[in-house]
Amino acid sequence: MATIQLVETSLRDGNQCLWGALGVDTAKTLTIAPVMEECGFKAIDFTTSTHMGVAVRYKQEDPWERIRGMAQACPDTPLQFLSTGFRFIAWETASPEFMELAFRTLATNGIRRFALADPMNDAASNAEVARMVKRAGGEEVIGALVYSISPIHDDAHYAEAARVMAASPDIDALYIKDPGGLLTSRRARTLIPAITAEIGDKPLELHSHCTIGLAEQAYLEGAELGISALQCASGGAADGTSNPPIQRMIGNLRAMGHEVQVDDEAVARVCRYFSDLAEAEGLPTGHPMAFDAAYFHHNLPGGMVGTMRRHLADQRVPHLEGAVIEELGRVREELGWPIVMTPFAQMLQTQAVMNVTGKERYGVIPDEIIRFALGKFGRPNAPIDPEVMDRIMANPRTKELDAETGMGDLASLRKRIGANLSDEEFLLRATMPANLVDAMQDAGPAPRHYDPEIAPVMNLLRDVLKRQNVDHIEIEKEGFRLELEA
Repeated sequence: MATIQLVETSLRDGNQCLWGALGVDTAKTLTIAPVMEECGFKAIDFTTSTHMGVAVRYKQEDPWERIRGMAQACPDTPLQFLSTGFRFIAWETASPEFMELAFRTLATNGIRRFALADPMNDAASNAEVARMVKRAGGEEVIGALVYSISPIHDDAHYAEAARVMAASPDIDALYIKDPGGLLTSRRARTLIPAITAEIGDKPLELHSHCTIGLAEQAYLEGAELGISALQCASGGAADGTSNPPIQRMIGNLRAMGHEVQVDDEAVARVCRYFSDLAEAEGLPTGHPMAFDAAYFHHNLPGGMVGTMRRHLADQRVPHLEGAVIEELGRVREELGWPIVMTPFAQMLQTQAVMNVTGKERYGVIPDEIIRFALGKFGRPNAPIDPEVMDRIMANPRTKELDAETGMGDLASLRKRIGANLSDEEFLLRATMPANLVDAMQDAGPAPRHYDPEIAPVMNLLRDVLKRQNVDHIEIEKEGFRLELEA
């Protein structure tokens, strides 16, 4: 049996799936960092440009400071950055020069491992980005094969994409990325051999979600078929719409005869920490999910289903959920079977809701759907339905959006934003509103320590101190009494 390595995902994907990317800040990250370093993980799935933007916008924290602190605490465990093509924080298309600067700055600050997930499964684009990453100082590049269900996403599609990426000297490993948790054990038995036949001795990893209860069985099947590493979350950040629970996976892998070389005591401490954090902050925790065959039709990631239901409830039409799911599949086919991941998941869902609730299908077409049809997000997998394309091209917004040039060239941005800024500050100001970056800087350095045991008390104090009419506070619990007076 094989030795299976583990990539820990709580700080990035677990945080995103269960806590809307808002559950973790710098203090919560750096508190557990030394323990994560002890575990023996192959890597830590750490951040994306979206999470960096969240740090600035909602936490008033410097994401570069967070990366540096984590890298210092984890010198032997590579930190992974997930990139989804030619964009960084903002949704506008960035120039190659801008992206190379972003990758260089990430590498300089401590990111060693870069995962490349092109939303179109454009293997040639991934190879191009991999060259940039290596030029910029990235140590390891892992190319994603984003799993989807459609007539064009067959084993041959993935084998060809794997062949192209494996031929790149800049891509060190590949991984099957299953954002919807749709990979079954049965499909794994044909898909994984089709991919491994094309990649030679390059490792293949597997990343999936527990959204409809399939991921753990797919992981165990993958381990039997030659998968080298599995991506798992810990404690309260695992299960549900997140990734498989790391302790349960370790136990099942070992029970099947595989070797997992980790520090079990350190792993247990990491799991307890994320469970304690969730309890202290009132955050939802993952739990085993029931199988729902509807996901095979709409392919939506778990969090997006909740978003859809909330939108329908806000419009007082929750009874239209079945119609929207059916329409989503139809829209996806008409648009050439885009993979249902960010940003396409949001785009497809919005168009489907508008088609069902509006007076006519495609009576309203969002700008992002027009940009997709114009190729602003890359090369589509298949041609768009001619009638739909005619509707898009006749839309008055299409000509305006076609004239967009993205973020502009690096030299012009430098001149406009500030020629003397550090690369870190320039990248934030080029992609975010200036007032948000100003607020982050005014907030000063982020706290670096978090204790989930006293967090509820501290949160209560902060809430009370915001009130203007309070001059006396008493807090009592067993073995503890605090009295404050103005």
